[in-house]
Amino acid sequence: MLKSYLALIALGVIWGSNFIFMKWSIALITPMQTVMLRVLCGFIPLLLIALYSKVLHRNQFKYMVHFAVMSVLATSFYYYGFVAGTALIPTSIAGLLSGSIPIFTFVCAFLFLRKDRPTLQMLIGVLLGFLGIIVSARPWENIESIDPLGVIWMLAGTTSLGVSFVYAQRTLSPHKIPPLALATWQTGFASLTLFILTDFTGLSAITTNITALLGLIIGLGLLGTGGAFFLYYYIIEKLGSVKASGSSYIAPIVAVIIGAFVGEEINLFVLAALVLILSGVILIQTGSRKASES
Repeated sequence: MLKSYLALIALGVIWGSNFIFMKWSIALITPMQTVMLRVLCGFIPLLLIALYSKVLHRNQFKYMVHFAVMSVLATSFYYYGFVAGTALIPTSIAGLLSGSIPIFTFVCAFLFLRKDRPTLQMLIGVLLGFLGIIVSARPWENIESIDPLGVIWMLAGTTSLGVSFVYAQRTLSPHKIPPLALATWQTGFASLTLFILTDFTGLSAITTNITALLGLIIGLGLLGTGGAFFLYYYIIEKLGSVKASGSSYIAPIVAVIIGAFVGEEINLFVLAALVLILSGVILIQTGSRKASES
């Protein structure tokens, strides 16, 4: 159990640091190009390790439809939503909005998973989380640096990932497919799809900035995609969908710290939104634990 929670913390730190790497990349290339390269850079090492470990088998072909669905929900669309959103809002705000993943995971778990039925405490957590989203976006102020379209893209990506947690638990976890195999199939399908859909015009611009290039390859690709999805499936298998999505409560903290470090304004609204979202996630997590014990 300790390994599961250490993996959860590691995943949260990886996800929280992704936003600054996205910001560097989209300053040079398009969001779609950024997503395609990060997924490809994550897929290649996963494939090599999976082949070496011999975790890919022909009997997994019967789950191809599920792998394809997960490649959209938890990779292609999820990543594009986050990259497109981060292009339009500060990294700290993007990180805060990513903290709403457990909220949407909770809603899907409530609808589709008997074992993750909600408690009153979890419902309060959802309300606090939504309030935190509103405070972070501050639509009543019409802030120039917070584009509403960026907020919408972030929430679209967040919803997609939240749905994927439940879909994976319901359709893939019961088959006990190794996490490495799941991550490899998912990123493989996503790499193929994105390679077909991406316009490569101007892609070489990423090579003009070594920091952005390394951030994309290592930060977003090797760690943020390959490493993250291996941890993602491992945590779902060990802790379940709602608890696994709790890794996202670490991501906002990391994103806000990095945002402050690179000079973004961290005001009382940002801190209040952080407290609200984290409080909501904690209530969801502890509420889920009580529900599972009863």
